[in-house]
Amino acid sequence: MTTFTVTFGGTRFHVRLSLARFILYVLITAGAFIAMFPFIWMILTSFKSYGEVTAGRFFPREIRWHNYVEAWQAAPFGRYFLNSIFIALTTIAGDLFTGILAAYAFARMEFPGRNIIFFIFLATLMVPGELTVLPNFLTIRKLGWYNTYQAQIVPFTASVFHIFLLRQFFMGIPRDYWDAALLDGCTHFRFLRSIVVPLSRPAVVTVALLSFIGSWNAFLWPLIVTSSEKMRPIQVGLRSFVVEEATQTQLMMAAATMVIVPIIIFYVFTQKYFTEGLTMTGLKG
Repeated sequence: MTTFTVTFGGTRFHVRLSLARFILYVLITAGAFIAMFPFIWMILTSFKSYGEVTAGRFFPREIRWHNYVEAWQAAPFGRYFLNSIFIALTTIAGDLFTGILAAYAFARMEFPGRNIIFFIFLATLMVPGELTVLPNFLTIRKLGWYNTYQAQIVPFTASVFHIFLLRQFFMGIPRDYWDAALLDGCTHFRFLRSIVVPLSRPAVVTVALLSFIGSWNAFLWPLIVTSSEKMRPIQVGLRSFVVEEATQTQLMMAAATMVIVPIIIFYVFTQKYFTEGLTMTGLKG
């Protein structure tokens, strides 16, 4: 064991750690800093002037809060935020509805070809998303959904990966619960609603968080299927700062900082369930 002395606020703390554990902590801290560095740079850049950005200064000479006001007024961000919130919440609702029903069918119900169908579902995960953009776009145009909310919502109301996560969790629920419920005359739907979903709250919250992040960060698909500013979400709105003359980097970073706030808030409130859901889903058969 090695003793390390740390001074904080004029007070000395003596910490006893093995050399291997100390090296591990240093590596973890360095990795955390590397992961956080882009966010630190984004926040610092949001307070700079355009001259400081072009000069490559890391720290701003003074805090320019006006950048946030100017970024908000540069485009109809109020409308963009409302669009993103509506699209994200609706997508979450559809994703949970289809995901829970499909996962329960694959996990708890017996029907011919269940495993084969599930493997076919999993095989679609190997198809690159870029290959589906064109056929999906042609389908949207054929349905007359171009430049509408449903074009941005309906294609993402089902996710094979989310079905897989929920199925793994549902399979971990003891079979005895279903046997007892069956004796009381419980149907599959009531068993799912009253027992399976409440017991699977961590997995459900995990899927909701992943669906929210995916919908909130969507850029390419909304850009393709929309042409009106009234229909576009917040990520597409960030393109307002990319102009032919020069990109207003400081304003874009200010807007990007505002954009990530809802994700941080959502994650803070669901962190406990998110961590538990990923851990328990990974351990289930």
